[in-house]
Amino acid sequence: MQVEKLSRRGVMAGGVAVGLVAAPFVRGANAAGNLTIGLWDHWVPGANDVQSAIIKEWADKEKVDVKVDYITSQGNKLLLTLAAEAQAHSGHDIMEFTNWESAQFNAALEPVDDVVKSVVATNGPIDPAVEYLGKFEGKWLGVPMTRGTLLLGCCSRFDLMKEQAGIDVQALYPAGQPPADASWTWDAFLVAAEKCQKAGFAFGLPLGSTTDTNQWIGALFLAYGAQLMDAKGNVTVKTDAVRQVLEYGKKLAAFCPPDAPSWDDASNNKWLLSGKGALIFNPPSAWAVGKRDAPQVAEKCWTFPTPKGPKGRFDAAVPFFWGTWSFSRNKSAAKSLLAYLCQRSSVEQTVAASKGYDIPPFANLHDFKTWEDEGPPKGTIYNYPPRGEVIMSVAYSPAPARIANQIYVQATATKMIARCTQGGQSVAQAIDWATSELEGFSRS
Repeated sequence: MQVEKLSRRGVMAGGVAVGLVAAPFVRGANAAGNLTIGLWDHWVPGANDVQSAIIKEWADKEKVDVKVDYITSQGNKLLLTLAAEAQAHSGHDIMEFTNWESAQFNAALEPVDDVVKSVVATNGPIDPAVEYLGKFEGKWLGVPMTRGTLLLGCCSRFDLMKEQAGIDVQALYPAGQPPADASWTWDAFLVAAEKCQKAGFAFGLPLGSTTDTNQWIGALFLAYGAQLMDAKGNVTVKTDAVRQVLEYGKKLAAFCPPDAPSWDDASNNKWLLSGKGALIFNPPSAWAVGKRDAPQVAEKCWTFPTPKGPKGRFDAAVPFFWGTWSFSRNKSAAKSLLAYLCQRSSVEQTVAASKGYDIPPFANLHDFKTWEDEGPPKGTIYNYPPRGEVIMSVAYSPAPARIANQIYVQATATKMIARCTQGGQSVAQAIDWATSELEGFSRS
């Protein structure tokens, strides 16, 4: 593996990636063309190696020269690379996208409806939340991928939840069996949050303008049917559902750590692993790090879905996609590789390499043994994939992609709660402020 480190200025000027780890697969003169791929540098040790091996299998079979660059997401380097390549019309053939990036770069992306159609035929339907982000104006611009796709469910200390809140989360969500979770609602969550906070083990819920805050508050809003904007771009913030969720948010914020408004995306993980917290919203990454750094905490962790609200049980999702640039010189090879990466065998290897962190976006691929076998404790992440009534959700959907992205970046919903809890405003005043913000997003 060859390591290159380039400056941010180099990215913007030359349309090349920053902080790359290059993994070239070289064949002889008979190779059927060349292909270059830019992928997120996975945080799980060994996950990149498995992905490279899967790509190499395809490359050897198809006789294609393939070069893979693993690009760190730190400092927005992956996003900077996307922007630079789209502007320069030069770069990798395949790139990795997340959230609203496919829509953001739609003018430079090749439609992949043919690939998605063939993949769905074998893997089953794609979750609507993933389709919401992967499609733009009726066309698929990204192939939904397993690698990197995650959910933010509950990661809790099962011992503290039982001792302090009287909730046996392992009984609610046993490993290898259907859940018995009718009592796991947002109302029950509020009672548990208060009990754990009074016992000195507050739930570690960030309340700032971070990704994690947007995700869990977005899921909370959807659980109450509280939409800020509908699919046609109409502002829908002045509803009873929004008022109800803001009143709930005011109560819940009182039981969060005092410095939660200033937390970053690592703070909740640190809170749980320090032994101070009973629950966070997070994929199994906190537990995985805990196995190394705080095994006495990790062995008492249990992952399971978010509480249920009046409109359902929504787990916040961060889907990832493979996209092919319209200026790619080998589109046919690119699409062939993307279909290969979506095969069940490839997906199963990807999930195993990520220790269960990566979530397949296809309905028929949530039955792998990895989630049942990982531990300690064994079965701790069995309930991490969406099953049963769990709904994968994207914060601020179903607003049009361009506006939903602005709502997300500006953390409008989280700021509404902050205005009610820290800014001294009433719910009505927070809603009026949000209405003005949303109308401004629509005009911009």
